[in-house]
Amino acid sequence: MQNYKELKVWAKAHSFTLKVYEVTKLFPREELYSLTNQLRRAASSVPANIAEGCGKNSQADFANYLNIALGSANEAEYYLILSKDLGYISVANFEPLIKSVNEIKAMLISFITKIRKA
Repeated sequence: MQNYKELKVWAKAHSFTLKVYEVTKLFPREELYSLTNQLRRAASSVPANIAEGCGKNSQADFANYLNIALGSANEAEYYLILSKDLGYISVANFEPLIKSVNEIKAMLISFITKIRKA
């Protein structure tokens, strides 16, 4: 069992989630229960699954939760693209978020690979 708060990937995912919440405050009101909610849930699912995986007893279980976090990161990436294409998010806000989610995905892939080899 690990302390998730000590993991760099969790810290980066948490920071990403906070930024997503900030940016989505500007989304149209009619999107509150659809795209805004979906993007926030996908983003927050990444650090949440990392945290949950840290509480598991086996490395295989931990790797599985990291894999779920990776799926959520991919989902968040798509919702960011959709938000930009719909004009809900500016390029200035989009680019750092996409960069961040791709860094998180790379970190998760590396971490999953490391854990599965151990």
